[in-house]
Amino acid sequence: MTGSPLTAVALLAAAVATVVIGFYGVRLSRTTSDFLVASRTVGPRWNAAAISGEYLSAASFLGVAGLIAKYGADALWYPVGFTAGYLGLLLFVAAPLRRSGAYTVPDFAEFRLGSARLRKVAMVVVVFICVFYLVPQYQGAGLALKTLLGVPVWLGPLVVGGIVMANVVAGGMRSITFVQTFQYWLKLTAVAIPALALLMLFFTGSGGSLGGPLPPTVTEPTTVAVETDVVVQVPQPRGITVTGTLDGRTVERHPLSAAGEHTIGAGSTLHLAAGSATPVVAGAPSAGTDWIASGGGLGGPHPAYQVLSIIVATFLGTMGLPHVLVRFYTNPDGRAARRTALAVIMLLSLFYLFPTLLGAFARLYVPQLLITGNADAAVLLAPSSAIGGAVGQLLGALVAAGAIAAFLATSSGLLVSIAGALSTDVLRGRVRDFRIAAVVGGLIPIPLSLATTGSVELSRSVGLAFAVAASTLCPLLVLGIWWRGLTVIGAGCGLAVGGLASGTAVTLAVTGVIDENSLGGWPAVMIGYPAAVTVPVAFATMILASLATRRSAPAGVAQIFARMHVPERLGMGVERLPH
Repeated sequence: MTGSPLTAVALLAAAVATVVIGFYGVRLSRTTSDFLVASRTVGPRWNAAAISGEYLSAASFLGVAGLIAKYGADALWYPVGFTAGYLGLLLFVAAPLRRSGAYTVPDFAEFRLGSARLRKVAMVVVVFICVFYLVPQYQGAGLALKTLLGVPVWLGPLVVGGIVMANVVAGGMRSITFVQTFQYWLKLTAVAIPALALLMLFFTGSGGSLGGPLPPTVTEPTTVAVETDVVVQVPQPRGITVTGTLDGRTVERHPLSAAGEHTIGAGSTLHLAAGSATPVVAGAPSAGTDWIASGGGLGGPHPAYQVLSIIVATFLGTMGLPHVLVRFYTNPDGRAARRTALAVIMLLSLFYLFPTLLGAFARLYVPQLLITGNADAAVLLAPSSAIGGAVGQLLGALVAAGAIAAFLATSSGLLVSIAGALSTDVLRGRVRDFRIAAVVGGLIPIPLSLATTGSVELSRSVGLAFAVAASTLCPLLVLGIWWRGLTVIGAGCGLAVGGLASGTAVTLAVTGVIDENSLGGWPAVMIGYPAAVTVPVAFATMILASLATRRSAPAGVAQIFARMHVPERLGMGVERLPH
């Protein structure tokens, strides 16, 4: 914890700026269309920055660096997949979806297949994905405020939830467009400057070795508090003592006598002398040569399957994320939607360079985070730990401002998606209904985030939300846009099978009801990384069920396809009204 007054000021300034900019947009929000899709008037450049600001969540700002610090090369598939997913969205979804004239994903489902019941099913899926995605945003806020200011972990979800609900309730999509654009550039600045500063420190000879044969070491006496039970791999026990519970025994300043795996109980304290080799959570690489090499996965058995599942979830999940898709509805036309997606790829590619650097340097400058497995705090602590004095405090404050922006931007987009789905499909679709739905949707994830705190790393938790999106809305959109044979029954069966399979897996993974220790082997790894199984099953179910019910295909498919695929200048498009 830094506890610096400068950090507190930075957090407050970022939060106040978010509220002020949000309320600037309120004066432009009048109609239901303003609240849902900003009246489809957002240009490609502005929208690209807003999408990037919304998309770069707690997983991107904190989680990517944490996973790279902990697991090394294989964790790079997360930022690669998060970015490359937009290539699929650009090629297959963006323009046709905008030309459909839909306001929400459930609205598209009804437009494509003419079924009010399917619309309701899609609405349930949208709300589930968004709520599940909101949980790690609130958790990240709790982690950030606790790490930086030492406040109770429950305060973060309350603060972020309150600010987000205020902005969304007041101005909807129109308001948060301004907020998310500002927050992208704030996050980029907040992560780029510290990363470049540590890069300069590393190359001036003050750094150390990242790829050597030895584990990272602490440069000064270090005390690490263990908050949950953890199994650690100790490569070199010299200079390490434990107070608390060690391998089931209560000990006081007990030195570790042997290398290998040891179980440290919750509430224990590890004391590392200067120069001690840092233990790492079991399953993570300890030596630098193992960390920098690929093929080790992210802990546990079957690393090749883990990586494959991460690729499937992140590459295809982007096409099914409701809060991403709804922003493409705000473009004036399909051409603008494509230009927006292309610009987003460039903005994300630029951003992800810097969390990658911070993750690598965190292994050098805050290796103690590898002991507890809570490496998500790496971005928050590495700059101020590596660079002392006022400069270090300033960098720490800048990172803090970027972190709070990450939680606020993504949470805002998710809440708009929840409010849009609930207000148009459950309520009457008025502005008042949108606001009621926003309050309900913002409150539900708060207790869930507190109940599951620390069970899964932030990036992995968000990756699980991607797996659900890839197993449900992605098949619906891809097949709905590009295959005329999709039927209502086929789409419904695919949503049900993909949603139940992926939803059950991620619920078990996040709650910790079933883990590698209690289950083991293939079942455990498929629960932790379900996309490689659930996505093909969902696509196959939709296709086979549609083929079996081909006679029930909706009428007017040719006209629907023409509207989605023919350029607007030919006059085939028709704007749909929210209902």
